[in-house]
Amino acid sequence: MNSKWGEEYQKKLRSAEDAVKIVKSGDWVDLGFGAGMAPVLMSALAKRSAELENVNLRDTLWLPPADGFLSPEGQKAFTINSWFISARIRKAINEGIGTTYPEYFNEIPGYYTKYLENDVLMISVSPMDEYGFFSFGTAVTYHRAAADKSKKVIVEVNEHQPYINGDAFIHISQVNLITENHTPLPAIPAPVLTPNDEAIGKTVADLIEDGSTIQLGIGGMPNAVGYALREKKDLGVHTEMFVDSMIDLIEAGVITGKRKTIHKERVIGTFAGGSHKLYKYLNRNPIFESYPVSYTNNPEVIAKNHKMVAVNATAEVDLGGQCCSESVGTRLLSGTGGQMDYCRGAYKSEGGKSFLCLHSTAKKGTISKIVPTLTPGAIVTTTRTEVQYIVTEYGVAMMKGKTLKQRANELIAIAHPNFRDELKAQARKLKLI
Repeated sequence: MNSKWGEEYQKKLRSAEDAVKIVKSGDWVDLGFGAGMAPVLMSALAKRSAELENVNLRDTLWLPPADGFLSPEGQKAFTINSWFISARIRKAINEGIGTTYPEYFNEIPGYYTKYLENDVLMISVSPMDEYGFFSFGTAVTYHRAAADKSKKVIVEVNEHQPYINGDAFIHISQVNLITENHTPLPAIPAPVLTPNDEAIGKTVADLIEDGSTIQLGIGGMPNAVGYALREKKDLGVHTEMFVDSMIDLIEAGVITGKRKTIHKERVIGTFAGGSHKLYKYLNRNPIFESYPVSYTNNPEVIAKNHKMVAVNATAEVDLGGQCCSESVGTRLLSGTGGQMDYCRGAYKSEGGKSFLCLHSTAKKGTISKIVPTLTPGAIVTTTRTEVQYIVTEYGVAMMKGKTLKQRANELIAIAHPNFRDELKAQARKLKLI
């Protein structure tokens, strides 16, 4: 290690308990994104709840434990403000203990630049290289923009945080304090694929051509598509999320990137969510490059990839094609994320395709997820004008260039058979068919 940067590292090195003392009452504290959050710093901050008040926490895809902030004492000191809700804080957000931001994922860095103030940023990073740089690792996303806007930056160095190339670094000169923690990163358990997931995966995979560039979203259905692509040739990846199924496709020679129109032979993304095997696979792997989400999720950049294919999940679809992907009625599940970014970018791509996938039913087949009108309070994540293909285990409905009558008939045809007659009756009442 360069002696200059090594000396600076030692000067800034603190225990987590000492480092979080820079947080004051009334501060905005950004906790970062997913596996790029800093659990030891967060735990130390939560323990200060008795001496702090009116501290606003900002996060995305919260993965470390949140108990210290959600205890009665923690709630008095801290308020959670989330860009994208995860299971860790979903109940709290729905109970009004915290709140969430409506946003397009690609726009978040710009919000820091234009609108937001931030006092302290606390994130996990890779070990420092000989030139004084830390990699943002599993979460490039908006961390650069947040660091630029924050008055103080604390990094939690973790040897398990992968060192990923691209536009993915912060220099020690921009860091105020350093702490160390080498416990394994929080993993996202592999979803158990159901027969319906596998049926949807095969249907979508059959419509993906050799030489396509793919984006796979979070959850079982997009991963099922990934695992169904083993017979394809020369696929590329331009995605927001690096996922485990990509490892299998790379090692099988399916993902080569040879036919990509930008970033040829490179796998491009902005964050990773998956197993420890995935995080290890990303470390110093030259085919992976990570960039800020303002780039990876910019629809104009996405569209530069010929035969761009976006695969994402949704929760409920009405007969006009409106998709709710982030709530059940008024109960919040997640956030807008990058779904609209990729739906729009993939459709604009030469030869591109955008798929939104869902099971036809929920609650053991008692509820149809294709409905005449969305559940009251449901959030329209992807508008009917942006939707191209909708897929269930019963087939594919094409929305582009279709009238409301045609859309309704196509969607009824891929609904569960037990609900098709009722959907037809409701569609007639609504004068859709």
